[in-house]
Amino acid sequence: MRAVLLAGGLGTRLRPLTCDRPKPMVPILNRPIAAHILQLLQRHGYQEILATLYYHPETIQQYFQQGQDWGVDLRYVLEADRPLGTAGSVKNLAGQLRETFLVASGDCLSDFDLTAALAWHRQQQAIATVILATVDQPLEFGCVVCDRQQRIIRLIEKPDASELISDTVNSGFYILEPEALDYLPLDEPSDFATHLLPRLLAAGEVVTGYVDQGYWCDIGNRQAYQRAQLDALLGRVQLQADHPEWRPGIYVGEGSTIASSAQLEPPLWIGRHCQIGEEVQLKAGTVIGDESRVEAGACLDRAVIWNRVQIGQRSHLEGCVLADGVRLERHVQIHEGAVIGSGCRLQEEAQVQAEVRIWPRKQVEAGAIVNLNLIWATSARRRLFSDGGVRGIANVDITPEFAVKLGVAYGSTLPPGSSVTVSRDQRSISQMVTRSLIAGLMSAGITIRNLEAAAVPIARSMLARLPVVGGIHVRLDPLWPTHVLIEFLDREGLTVDRALERRIEAAFFQEDLRRVPMQDLGTMITVSETLPLYRQLFCDRLDRDLLLRSPNRIVIDYAYAVSGAVLPLLLSEFGCDAVVLNASLRQQPPTEIERQSLLAQMGQVVSAIKANCGVQVAANGERFTLVDEQGLALGQEQLTVLMAEICWLRRPGGTVVVPMTSSSAVEQAAWRYQGRVHRCRPTPTALMAACRNLPDVILGGSGELGFIFPELHAGFDAMFGIARLMEGLDRQSRSLSQWVESLPSIAHRHLTLSCPRNLLGTLMRQLLESHHPDRLNFQEGLRIHGDRSDQWLLVLPDASYPLIHLYANAQDHHWVEQTLGTYQQRIEQFVATIQSP
Repeated sequence: MRAVLLAGGLGTRLRPLTCDRPKPMVPILNRPIAAHILQLLQRHGYQEILATLYYHPETIQQYFQQGQDWGVDLRYVLEADRPLGTAGSVKNLAGQLRETFLVASGDCLSDFDLTAALAWHRQQQAIATVILATVDQPLEFGCVVCDRQQRIIRLIEKPDASELISDTVNSGFYILEPEALDYLPLDEPSDFATHLLPRLLAAGEVVTGYVDQGYWCDIGNRQAYQRAQLDALLGRVQLQADHPEWRPGIYVGEGSTIASSAQLEPPLWIGRHCQIGEEVQLKAGTVIGDESRVEAGACLDRAVIWNRVQIGQRSHLEGCVLADGVRLERHVQIHEGAVIGSGCRLQEEAQVQAEVRIWPRKQVEAGAIVNLNLIWATSARRRLFSDGGVRGIANVDITPEFAVKLGVAYGSTLPPGSSVTVSRDQRSISQMVTRSLIAGLMSAGITIRNLEAAAVPIARSMLARLPVVGGIHVRLDPLWPTHVLIEFLDREGLTVDRALERRIEAAFFQEDLRRVPMQDLGTMITVSETLPLYRQLFCDRLDRDLLLRSPNRIVIDYAYAVSGAVLPLLLSEFGCDAVVLNASLRQQPPTEIERQSLLAQMGQVVSAIKANCGVQVAANGERFTLVDEQGLALGQEQLTVLMAEICWLRRPGGTVVVPMTSSSAVEQAAWRYQGRVHRCRPTPTALMAACRNLPDVILGGSGELGFIFPELHAGFDAMFGIARLMEGLDRQSRSLSQWVESLPSIAHRHLTLSCPRNLLGTLMRQLLESHHPDRLNFQEGLRIHGDRSDQWLLVLPDASYPLIHLYANAQDHHWVEQTLGTYQQRIEQFVATIQSP
């Protein structure tokens, strides 16, 4: 039997441990991960191994030689010019793979039953079988959905929580027939999850998932690495240990000496030819590599020490990792989560604080307290971006230091000399953060076109009209008034895609930051023509003659946020009489209770002065709430359908994009105007992307998220939405309340429940398996259809928080209430049962 060992991984998230070695050579119990995988393959009868190499290939070749010490015939294939990806590297071996073969990841730890997996593959007569693992936290992996026969029906690579419908993930182990490789081009980068498997599924081939209950750990970061070490010590994964058990739970290699006064707490692993001094404390979970020395009085608590490391007297280490050849002098302290690269020297009484990383071969002076990564900054959150941008508590998470580094990270992903726009709302915290971002961008050689204080729609519209590659907008988070939201925009004004977000995150976390010479620093240019440019764009897309023939009176409530207070100026172009309320700036935004109070006051003003309608503008000009001429506020679903009808009245047959959470009243309205409805993920990013990519889109969005008018620009724009509303009213002879009364009526309700993140995948899988496939749609969340076409329940995990959303829709109000009650009880019982002791 032949197997392919994928051993070219860079392991960037494990740096500095992988700065000078490939990820498969990172040791578990002092033996490389790849060695444990080779032993697993050998135990299951795979004698001929082809190893694909790319990063530091000589390290693997020198260690394993031809595989003779491991009981296998090992040959190497080098990707010399560029990495070809997991599948691309295997495709290049097609000539040597003429019968069923196994592909194994060289950078995860496992004791899978490969023999049973192969038997399953042959029984199912599959062209490909993916060995699946069941995990509590599937968000970091490739989620795999299978039907009742365990045939794969969907692959979701690194899903958001809102996409989570299973807890089974791709382990990186595949059993393949040779003809599967015919679906891949030669010498082109490709991966199994994103290229080969989708092509096999699209072609109707049999692709199965084999769920193995054995141990599996993807060693993708420091936390997973240390967890794998402890699991190996505790015997949770079956490995071939090469050290004898000196005492119960304590393994000691040959040639090591341990002082009689040393205190050892199992489980422990001590390598060959080590020296453990007097009164040393080695606490449970500690692993020490070969030829290392721990001097008198030192204390190691859950520390992972590689080869040839020297620990000075009275030093204290807890929960940290030290690579090869690190030297600590006396009284050094290294705290939880710190990682020290190979060859570093820390002089006496130095301290390394929690989560700090030090790159290889660095010097730390005596008495220094290292609370920053040795290059530039502190280690940060696991992920910077949530949907829509980077958000955090003002001046706690989002500080000037953080913003400077974020600006450098973004600038480092752009070519030197590029230009970007920077804009903000008018609050002081946004001004502070913006200035810090500008400093970071300039240090990376980026030119700034500063729009200063501007509403979000104006900032987005400028991107396509200025010589820039992207932009940043800073404002208070519309959903969390104590938080700052930093939005990154592409050259069309859209929120940047996940690929760029990941590049920014990689630069930020890996300290891959560009610092240009002084003569190449970026400059800042203040842009003064934003309002005239937007005004022209705005006016050109409205029917001026129609609006002038039927002047309207409108009440506008800015709720103490005047960044978007240009609407009266714009509406005056069409003879509209705008009465403005609460246009003064206030640093603290109104609470939800206060906003509702302001809305009620506005309704009274609308009724008193006999205005056509009233609007309350929010989210720095992106969203609005509408009040009719009687002073009654429209619901979000009513506003969605109303705006769709207004746009269809102007352009019958066009496409309207709405979130999949919207009621089916939109489809009923579309039938009146021969319109089309496209549903997408209920996020601003997904709506903007759909409006850009689909043909003939005349409107996108919802009453909850705001509205997009692709003819204007790529983002949400409350100001243009209000003007389009005025234009729509002028096309009709009826009032706003009369129009609302004629809208299609649907029972539609939303319910939010708590659900711990580690249970989401299991819950969604159980719901999936408990319904007939004909009743299900899981393109986003899980949509369960009733007996009628208008009856459905959408189960949608929250993308950011441990919550799950239920949306019920039907003509029958009783069906909606009964269905929500049934599933609420079912989910709450599931959570309570799992969490009960």
